[in-house]
Amino acid sequence: MDSIITLGIGVVFLFIVLTSGIKTVPQGMKYVVQRLGKYHKTLPPGLNFIVPFFDAVAYKVTTKDIVLDIPSQEVITRDNAVIIANAVAYINIVTPEKAVYGIENYEIAIQTLVQTSLRSIIGEMDLDDALSSRDQIKAKLKGAISDDIADWGITLKTVEIQDINPSTTMQKAMEEQAAAERERRATVTRADGEKEAAILEADGRLEASRRDAKAKVVLAEATKEAVERVASAVQDKELPVMYLLGDKYVDAIQDMSASENAKTIVLPADIPAAVRGIMGGR
Repeated sequence: MDSIITLGIGVVFLFIVLTSGIKTVPQGMKYVVQRLGKYHKTLPPGLNFIVPFFDAVAYKVTTKDIVLDIPSQEVITRDNAVIIANAVAYINIVTPEKAVYGIENYEIAIQTLVQTSLRSIIGEMDLDDALSSRDQIKAKLKGAISDDIADWGITLKTVEIQDINPSTTMQKAMEEQAAAERERRATVTRADGEKEAAILEADGRLEASRRDAKAKVVLAEATKEAVERVASAVQDKELPVMYLLGDKYVDAIQDMSASENAKTIVLPADIPAAVRGIMGGR
């Protein structure tokens, strides 16, 4: 009876030993094994055997891609503008023992490294370049941290800039600047329109003056020709002038009679005498 009990205890103990020495690692995971407190080996996915009581699984590390959210932070550009930027990093642990023994907390370390590098990269750019060069910032950021995290057995798959926007104060200043620029353009457009209108009006007045002057010249030449023809016809130097002045006088009297303010019109009894009086009494 005692032997049966001892055999049973031995079987149970053997089962426990064998069970503790068998490790099944799921897909997408790796186990870091320590032997007597020292790193021994890394177990890949599948069925694995370890030495019971001497070996122990110290860390279980995922081999899937890990998404790290990089918190937002204020960054000052080269032209002293304040912008808010954040990012997201995709990493993969290729060497689990380096990740667990090389750094205390690789997630916090990578987040801090990305934030520091992002501030440095944007700090070398002007505001306009920083807001429009996401791909350039992404490439520089990836190159800046890839080598550093490789020492921890981690690969940076990619890093993306989620948001990069001016701060609230900066946005207000930019809106005011844009409004001032629009007002300036509107003022310039109005001034150009008024200038063009004034030029066209002046050109119109100039053209009208030229035409009036030309008309006066033509009229004077016609009057001269009329005087010459009348003088040639009557062979008298005084009579043609008296004729023309009398004609003008009659026209003037007719205009006055058409006026609403005209009450009485007085005609001289002797127009030739009146004309001679105007000409000096000859």
